[in-house]
Amino acid sequence: MAMDLLQSGARRSVIALWLGHGSAETTQIHLDASLAMKEQALVKATPLHGRPGRYRPSDQPMDFLNSL
Repeated sequence: MAMDLLQSGARRSVIALWLGHGSAETTQIHLDASLAMKEQALVKATPLHGRPGRYRPSDQPMDFLNSL
């Protein structure tokens, strides 16, 4: 959310206040990487004992939740 606000033109001090941070420096950790950058990092990371790619859950959890 902080990255979206920054890309929309919000000042870092405003983002810091919105997130409840004591200073704009604390907010910097949220602004270092965009979602696209995080996605690229996840694509490069391969699980030790698994197949690369996104997790695709089966319909079983949704079936359970719908049955409640």
